[in-house]
Amino acid sequence: MVSGVMRELAPPFVVPGPSGVAARTRLKGLTTLDEDVLRQVGAHLGSLAGRDLKARCRDGLEHDGEAWAARKRELTPLSSARWAGALTKATHDQWALARRCTLAHLQSLEAGVRMLRHRLSLPLGAKGTKRAPGGYHSRREWHAKSRRLHMLENRLARERADWETGRVRVVRGGKRLARTRHHLPAAQLTQAQWRQRWEADRWFVQADGESGKRYGNETLRLTPEGRVSIKLPAPLAHLANAPHGRYTLTATARFTHRGQEWADRVEANRAVAYRIHHDPERGRWYVTASWQIPASPTLPLGAALAAGVIGVDMNADHLAAWRLDAHGNPIGHPRRFFYDLTGTAQHRDAQVRHALTRLLHWARTCGVKAIAVEDLDFKAEKTREKHGRKRRFRQLISGMPTGRLRARLTSMTDATGIAIIAVDPAYTSKWGAQHWQKPMTGPTRKTTRHDAASIAIGRRAQGHPIRRRTAPPRAHQSDVHGHRTAQADRSVPGREGPRPRIPGPRTRCVPPDADRTRATRTPKTVRDVRSEQKWVQDSLLSTD
Repeated sequence: MVSGVMRELAPPFVVPGPSGVAARTRLKGLTTLDEDVLRQVGAHLGSLAGRDLKARCRDGLEHDGEAWAARKRELTPLSSARWAGALTKATHDQWALARRCTLAHLQSLEAGVRMLRHRLSLPLGAKGTKRAPGGYHSRREWHAKSRRLHMLENRLARERADWETGRVRVVRGGKRLARTRHHLPAAQLTQAQWRQRWEADRWFVQADGESGKRYGNETLRLTPEGRVSIKLPAPLAHLANAPHGRYTLTATARFTHRGQEWADRVEANRAVAYRIHHDPERGRWYVTASWQIPASPTLPLGAALAAGVIGVDMNADHLAAWRLDAHGNPIGHPRRFFYDLTGTAQHRDAQVRHALTRLLHWARTCGVKAIAVEDLDFKAEKTREKHGRKRRFRQLISGMPTGRLRARLTSMTDATGIAIIAVDPAYTSKWGAQHWQKPMTGPTRKTTRHDAASIAIGRRAQGHPIRRRTAPPRAHQSDVHGHRTAQADRSVPGREGPRPRIPGPRTRCVPPDADRTRATRTPKTVRDVRSEQKWVQDSLLSTD
């Protein structure tokens, strides 16, 4: 059991489905002129996006609808009304994202300051608990941490001032790529290669869809046959090769993923947003189509768990899963779906998708309609001040793609009819190993701590206690009072009642026809036959 006061557990809930989808495909067959037009359009609109972002950051918290309209009017002569709307909306979304990141950084600094103050207040060498670390090991470490506390307090004061005034720090193209410019040898890049990436990431060729317009988008238009045309900005109208200031690309686009759904939308003139972007490393152009979908009706928790559940425990290198029946009993053997989270972001994302695909295939084979996962959030656990000496542990939890896995799993299960149930992650690994790891280990099966945690996650989603079946007293294990167990749910009728009476004997040593055989068989031991006989007077005996 966990020492101290156990925190209150949050109830499990069914995760709502996605509200939008996206599909990407490659633009094949572009000519040199097509690529030159795309570069000019992207560079021109990218410069306007940078100018608009600067104006939005300057307004801060004083921004309102009138300021938004003024920005749009300023951009319209340099592009078009629809391009200006797409630019201002993208700028607003980027500022809002930077605002949320600032709040997350502020909360992280506050957690670090609290932890440092707590540990500095303890004596040197004081032992910690499971909930909070102890004091520092030496006077030298205490002095270094006190200096770090002053640095974090100054940084915290600066971030609070920026948050109150609405100031954000945004780099179009990415702060990481901007810093890479000063470390080109370490990144194995030349200045020309870095410049190509920098320009490609700062281009802007994306437009929001409009319902009722032709093929769902007037600015970036894709026909059902895959023909791509762009409404050129006003300064680049001389590059048009089609009527009404449009440029039609030679390449065509074919969507394999959700292609029929996309075709149905564009034929019905429903809104579809598009984004064209360039990959300098591969020298390829891509187009991404996205649209909103109605939220799928969420299944009730009881209906989702009617056919059992698959509990999934996410780890640094694999997903540990175990299938449970409707009563919380593990069925079959545990399954493990491995992935490799090293390398580029695209490689890591592909590894996560592959592992989730195998998990969903197994769930459909089993006929299960629910997958239980932990509602993980490592914001408070990744602080350097809490796990300063445990560097590998901090890297471990920082590298686990909890948010990406949850988003991917939710979007992938939407088309399969499988519900995702999020449970409180508290004590699942500890209690799972305590109650399930040893009992589920056999001569031919080795149950790991992660496998046992998947059972705990599944049982918590079903509302069962994680503790295994409670062993009854010795007298209750026989037929004295019938079979009693705490395995079933508390609301099940007859949960603590005796089992039904089965006719016939209950032991293996007595055959079913014991009464008849016992009456007719001959004793095997030698006895005095006369002692076994009884004299009975015959009532019809003659007395003549």
